[in-house]
Amino acid sequence: MSIDFDFLGQRLDIAGCDGERDGFALQPMSVAAFYEKLMKRLHGLGFDVQINRKPNEVADAVPFDRDTVHASYDAAYVERFFRALLQADRLCKQFRAPFLGKASPVHFFWGSFDLAVTRFSGRVAPQHPGGIPNMPDWVTREAYSREEQSVGFWPGGPGIEASFYAYAYPEPPGFAEAKVAPPGYWSVQLREFLLPYESVRTSPDPDRTVLDFFNSTYEAAANLANWDRAALERAAT
Repeated sequence: MSIDFDFLGQRLDIAGCDGERDGFALQPMSVAAFYEKLMKRLHGLGFDVQINRKPNEVADAVPFDRDTVHASYDAAYVERFFRALLQADRLCKQFRAPFLGKASPVHFFWGSFDLAVTRFSGRVAPQHPGGIPNMPDWVTREAYSREEQSVGFWPGGPGIEASFYAYAYPEPPGFAEAKVAPPGYWSVQLREFLLPYESVRTSPDPDRTVLDFFNSTYEAAANLANWDRAALERAAT
């Protein structure tokens, strides 16, 4: 069974392996109303789905079936965000391609709402302290059980504009002071490098701006942490 968001047709589509089909239009409604409608459609198709109703990585999270406050849906901006994600996905895949070591697929986090790809050195990382709101510590510790460097795109949050980002775990000494491709900069608040989306959008070569940022932040992390780059990277041709 799959649940797909069509952000061009503005629909949610449900498809089962035996031909089951249902869906509904994406339009303004409360989170609670959306949750109820989705669960009723799934139940009507014979799918008994149970999920954790609290959104992850959100402090003071309201369970989906009780959230009657958040009810806006702007189709035009949703489509714009989707198109930005498509470009970020393409660039993350280009960044991942020459890496020979273990790397994640490009994936979207529903909690923090960011698109990311991760490269791994192959070495064990120190245990992550956890403490992410409404996220079990065992999940975070498993996710960060190996030394890594991640890049991606995030639509922003309170006081922080939409940006491409890069971080390393564990953060190697001197990482915050590393020189990365401009206009990328170090965020003391987030403990990671940011590249404002507006700077990319107005760049004469947006692809190069993003890839230079991704590559320079990776090189800073890998060099400062003494990764075996000769074994992990494909030689340039």
